[in-house]
Amino acid sequence: MNNPNMPKTTARKSAHSPVSSPADAPTQAEKGFAYSRAFFEGLVDSALKHAKKLGATDAAAHASEGCGLSVSVRLGELENVERNRDKSLGITVHIGLRRGNASTSDFSQQAIEQTAQAAFDIARFTAEDPFSALPDEADIAQPPEQRTDLELFFPWAISSEEAAQLAIITEAAALKVDKRISNSEGAGVSAQQSHFFSAHTHGFRGGYASSRHSVSVSPIAGKGQDMQRDSWYSSQRDATELAAPEAIGRYAAERALSRLKARKIATTECPVLFESPLAAGLLGSFVQAISGGSLYRKSTFLLDSLGKPVFPKHIDILEDPFVKRGKGSSPFDDEGVRVQPRSVVEAGKVQGYFLGSYSARKLGLKTTGNAGGSHNLILTSRLTRPGDNLDAMLERLGTGLFVTELMGSGVNYVTGDYSRGASGFWVENGRIAYPVHEITIAGNMKAMLKGIVAVGADSYNYGAKTVGSILIKTMKVAGS
Repeated sequence: MNNPNMPKTTARKSAHSPVSSPADAPTQAEKGFAYSRAFFEGLVDSALKHAKKLGATDAAAHASEGCGLSVSVRLGELENVERNRDKSLGITVHIGLRRGNASTSDFSQQAIEQTAQAAFDIARFTAEDPFSALPDEADIAQPPEQRTDLELFFPWAISSEEAAQLAIITEAAALKVDKRISNSEGAGVSAQQSHFFSAHTHGFRGGYASSRHSVSVSPIAGKGQDMQRDSWYSSQRDATELAAPEAIGRYAAERALSRLKARKIATTECPVLFESPLAAGLLGSFVQAISGGSLYRKSTFLLDSLGKPVFPKHIDILEDPFVKRGKGSSPFDDEGVRVQPRSVVEAGKVQGYFLGSYSARKLGLKTTGNAGGSHNLILTSRLTRPGDNLDAMLERLGTGLFVTELMGSGVNYVTGDYSRGASGFWVENGRIAYPVHEITIAGNMKAMLKGIVAVGADSYNYGAKTVGSILIKTMKVAGS
């Protein structure tokens, strides 16, 4: 099986340029939106004004609109065409230490006033919470410091017919790879975009537009008892950066074919190599374990880990909200708090948590600008060499398990216990011997993170996380 990090060859070109803010040209109609940024600003200001008129101590409002197209095909035939468009106005009201919120999809003045009243009434009967105030004014990202060069918005003016044809090409490329590709679960194309504007009474005003487009396919190889499914996709903010549909289909087919004649293996303990997309999941588990909610509830296996070694000394993790076109990029967090690049893990030691204002106050710390989640995370090893591709990582694995698919969500974040259904390949002397399935891998996240012995140079971007394949020294593998 080839390296999963296939070249991102351009699928198509279209005449558009990045737009960082809804206030920029082109107009909202040309972008596919029904509402302008100016309209949203007026909507939000009206909501805040009415909330203050009712007697709110503080208030916040958020207006948003999203729209898109999703098309799916199967075996060359159109299966589904869905166009989505949604809009919302959310209002949060603070009365002293009490807070209430309400939302509506009606943008009329009457609806704005009714929604503000509903949030106010909820706040009046909510228990006091000394930690629930708006972010401190000193932490707010003011308009002059909000980055507008992140290139997050690329409208894709694709018709349903064009999307269907693109999906058909992708699936056809998979089906023609080998006669053993006997069936398909289908292919899909999605073009999504949204924009918003938020403001609150501690001085925040801001918003931007963003987009996310994708092409995917899921072919089936084999027949009868020996049938295997796999899939692949490409997802980008800019549709011109999507992988070629032929490349997506071909690679998905190769993955499915590589799984034919899978075997069960005997229960054992061995090194485990996680394919790079799955390695991003390990990074995600670490993020959840050191996020505010888990920490202040004391429901994490990494409680009080600040400044302590959680990874080996060769591991570093960086967070950068300002990666151009990054899927986790943003000029501020969900509360309007200032964000900045930072070291989350340095030489294996935790340098910072993931906190919003509320969780930071609960813990007696300062917000890290992570209300709404982490930004672009990059996990690297100081031991990784440029030539450490997947083949090199298999050689480093030696004899053990190479995991390419996980099933279930078996992570206990309180204890760190980890148990997932898995499939992949048994590797002997650094080379893939045969595919395996119907196994379970188990361990404890603390030991797994400490047991990372190598990270590949085959880095892969999965959502807002970028990491290469990860080799863990030893795990339990339950088979037949």
